[in-house]
Amino acid sequence: MENTHAKKNWRTRLYEVIFESDTVAGKAFDVTLLLLITVSVAVIFLESVPEYRASYRRLFLILEIFFTIIFTIEYILRLICLPKPLKYMRSFYGVVDLASILPTYLVFLFPHFHFLRVLRVLRLLRVFRIFRMVDFLKESMVLVSALWGARRKILVFFFTVILITIAAGALMYVVETQQNEGFRSIPESIYWAIVTLTTVGYGDIAPITPLGKFIASFIMLLGYCIIAVPTGIISASMIKEFKEHESNRQTCPHCFRQGHDTNASYCKYCGQHL
Repeated sequence: MENTHAKKNWRTRLYEVIFESDTVAGKAFDVTLLLLITVSVAVIFLESVPEYRASYRRLFLILEIFFTIIFTIEYILRLICLPKPLKYMRSFYGVVDLASILPTYLVFLFPHFHFLRVLRVLRLLRVFRIFRMVDFLKESMVLVSALWGARRKILVFFFTVILITIAAGALMYVVETQQNEGFRSIPESIYWAIVTLTTVGYGDIAPITPLGKFIASFIMLLGYCIIAVPTGIISASMIKEFKEHESNRQTCPHCFRQGHDTNASYCKYCGQHL
């Protein structure tokens, strides 16, 4: 009984260090992990430079083996301290953690997977949880919720823009095709309309007829007007979400989600005690 109790305490302490940052040990673990991830990604970037790869090939190999061992141990420890490790493996961070170490093992079978190790940079997303940037994390979740809540309006706006570009591209094809080699087909004309409407303006295709220039001017001005539409849609949705969301720093040990109410004792997603 005592061994079981000690084992539970050990797993609980390990969970607090790895998954929570409210303690000194937890924050030290997370900051160290962040530094290791940053250095390992920097090594991968440097290794992609031919001069460095030729001169320091052995050093890069040693460092990669070292980082892979460290991150493998860390991944195993995360699974050990969780009551449902398979659930974590299917979660976003679980997939990212696994994807950051698999390429190194796969490179022995598939050498072309070599630079997929750069996926490790995704683990830097943990910076939001490491330094307890709750405001940033909350705002990012509010942004996601706002986009999801306004998805129908955004889709309607998106299809409207598509129709405008198709109509503008077809019109410019009719106007310019006889005198301008740039508008050789309707798809190329639609490409020009997209570039113009979004105010990117690559300049690789441009109208030369007076009527074409007039239409182009109208589409450019229309592009500036269109920019305000999604901004208003998302802003209104975000204001609504900000009023509805009040979150604390707790991470649910069962589903690993945050964003609970400040006075919550149980996870609002799965019901687990916080």
